[in-house]
Amino acid sequence: MILPVVAYGHPMLRKICDNITASYPELKKLIADMWETMYHTNGVGIAAPQVNKNIRLFVVDTEQIVENFDEEDKRLYPNEKPVKQVFINAEIIEEGGTPWSYNEGCLSIPKVREDIRRYEKLTLHYWDENFKEHQREFDGITARVILHEYDHIEGKLFIDYLSPLKKRLLKKKLDDISKGKVRVDYRMVLPK
Repeated sequence: MILPVVAYGHPMLRKICDNITASYPELKKLIADMWETMYHTNGVGIAAPQVNKNIRLFVVDTEQIVENFDEEDKRLYPNEKPVKQVFINAEIIEEGGTPWSYNEGCLSIPKVREDIRRYEKLTLHYWDENFKEHQREFDGITARVILHEYDHIEGKLFIDYLSPLKKRLLKKKLDDISKGKVRVDYRMVLPK
């Protein structure tokens, strides 16, 4: 089932999310619904707070990004290893490498894209959908997408990395999103 996406301004997007156990009610269904929602909205990741759940869960699929790399992307990211993965109770162990800028967007903040600086490497501890424990390194575009979704379970948004001036310039757009004055091809949950 395609779930509505929580819009910018909703308090759910600012909550630090709770860990869950394998007995979380209807977890498999929620994960399946998150995948369906992500693909329906043309996203490459979606976190539980974006579907109005205050839990440490997100899904990421960077395969479609890497498949569509142009020659410049292939040159810049020659060792990119895409993932299609569920992340539960994720915790960052380490970030490293050289911070780099990339143009990011967010399903909860539609029609807004900005260059955001993030570290190029990441070591993450997490559980998968079968509650098998992992610790793994990620880099490149995949690390960036994971960091973006990880921010959601920590109550952060990509726009938090912008300068105060840039945020002021985006204020009207952000206000319009929170009031539902933006056209998207998916249902959104507006702030109350």
